[in-house]
Amino acid sequence: MGDLHVLLVGETWLTVARHYKGWDHFTSTTFHDGALHFKTALKTRGIDVVHLPGHLAPADFPSSLAELKPYHAVILSDVGVNSLLLHPDTWLEGKPRPDRLRILADYVFDGGGFIMVGGYYSFQGIYGRAAYKGTLVEEILPVELLPYDDRKECPEGVIPEKGPDFSKVGDLPEHLPPLLGYNKTLLKKGSLLVFRCGSDPLLAFRLVGKGRSAAWTSDIGPHWCPPQFLEWNGYAKLWERIIRWVSGEVS
Repeated sequence: MGDLHVLLVGETWLTVARHYKGWDHFTSTTFHDGALHFKTALKTRGIDVVHLPGHLAPADFPSSLAELKPYHAVILSDVGVNSLLLHPDTWLEGKPRPDRLRILADYVFDGGGFIMVGGYYSFQGIYGRAAYKGTLVEEILPVELLPYDDRKECPEGVIPEKGPDFSKVGDLPEHLPPLLGYNKTLLKKGSLLVFRCGSDPLLAFRLVGKGRSAAWTSDIGPHWCPPQFLEWNGYAKLWERIIRWVSGEVS
């Protein structure tokens, strides 16, 4: 058992493909977990990750502050706002349910740690459909969201560089391996800029009430986070430093 317990929500998807072979065709469905490398890396650093896949988040994301309290940090990765707002009781049966965005914000203000990881359904996301702009989740983030599709695709690679608050992650290198994209955001006043891609935040920290939040605007797995980054020997250390900061273990 590790000394920190983290809830990772999202970073999975289902793919339905139709195959045509002359007159005949069939359909196949596959499940993908983009967090495999991330979970393995954190295990080596003494951090336990409970993974709630995206398709289970609508029903199983915690609906009370008491359910979130056992975790030192909550990570949202590639899971849109509707998956937290629309519990099956509400969506299918029209029953009122707790607002889980408010519960997550209360958790952070009360001392919890929070990280949003980039992706097609993070921040604003593809076509703006992640839809966190103007929500309580944006309120607790260290970055301001753009009101439209915020993806910044970098197929040739972009080299992350240190920001003015680089010291918050200790002895990591000043330049990280290249990434293939990120969600473009704006740094909020009073937030800490740890790494940047050009003038855009890549890793930002913020104190929120008694708690802390972080934004990592790129991915934790393909495609924006390519094999060169995943196999870099500092990958596990980077994520341990981020999680220990939002958990309040380091200043």
